[in-house]
Amino acid sequence: MIRLRTLLAVAFAALLSLHSPAQANEKMKPFVLASQGAGSLAATVTDTTSKLQNAGFEIAGTYAPYDGAMVLIITNDALKANAAKSEFGAYGVAQRVSITDVKGTVQVAYTNPTYMAAAYRMAGDLAGVSSALSAALGNQGEFGSENGLTAKELSGYHYAFLMEYFDDPSKLAKYDSYADAIKGVEAALASNKSGTTLVTRIDVPGKDESYFAVGLSGDLANNDTKFRSDTFIMSEIDFKDTRSTAHLPYEFIVSGNQVYALYARFRIAINFPDLSMMGDNSFMNIMASPEAIRAALTEAAGGEFKGK
Repeated sequence: MIRLRTLLAVAFAALLSLHSPAQANEKMKPFVLASQGAGSLAATVTDTTSKLQNAGFEIAGTYAPYDGAMVLIITNDALKANAAKSEFGAYGVAQRVSITDVKGTVQVAYTNPTYMAAAYRMAGDLAGVSSALSAALGNQGEFGSENGLTAKELSGYHYAFLMEYFDDPSKLAKYDSYADAIKGVEAALASNKSGTTLVTRIDVPGKDESYFAVGLSGDLANNDTKFRSDTFIMSEIDFKDTRSTAHLPYEFIVSGNQVYALYARFRIAINFPDLSMMGDNSFMNIMASPEAIRAALTEAAGGEFKGK
């Protein structure tokens, strides 16, 4: 009897270990490679869309940032419910799936839901969404960081000393009410200010909170506008063989009567945590981009950009 009790105790302890701090210390990376191989971009987009819809995901919007790339912005009931339970949960109400033609090989990848849930301090870890995406599209491994980051590291992440955290957002605009904020944002976006175009809007159920995904463009020959451009920024930072196209598009949120965006030194770094500070393909090459993005998003939100 004593031996049986001992065995049961060991088994119970082993079961508990599956949900112990050791699991919390698991390293995660920003993106998941679903598949790669020969094929056409258009056919792969169609196939990927079908797989996602069959798995219960809604295609909320699509974005083609440059030739050879397409991003699907997706959501589902689980993402919306988790966003509703989370402070500033609109940041995590969607995931992004990218289809990228890299020298004739078509890569399908997606943002890692559990990584993003930790980075955005969500109420739940979105493990179920991760499993659903893996089942629908495949999972050939996580990428985007050599060593990865734990949930604890992600929840308190900033790229370097004196750089922004998740809770240091840009405050883009303020209105009298949530309804006025939505109207103001939609009017500003319709005017296509600062090369910013609406990709999609997703409302968080039961909250005065909405997510707006936007594309950012600029004249690559003009230093006054190129630093906000998705094309320019990705040409500098997304240079590895497996592409992180699902970094795009950028987003801002309406929460109550205010409009916020994650500051670019956080938003870029959380998806490219290994990016060097200096040298080729480094943050130095896009040093002007965080403020250029903030300026563009401020105008897109109907606010007034005043600089630092």
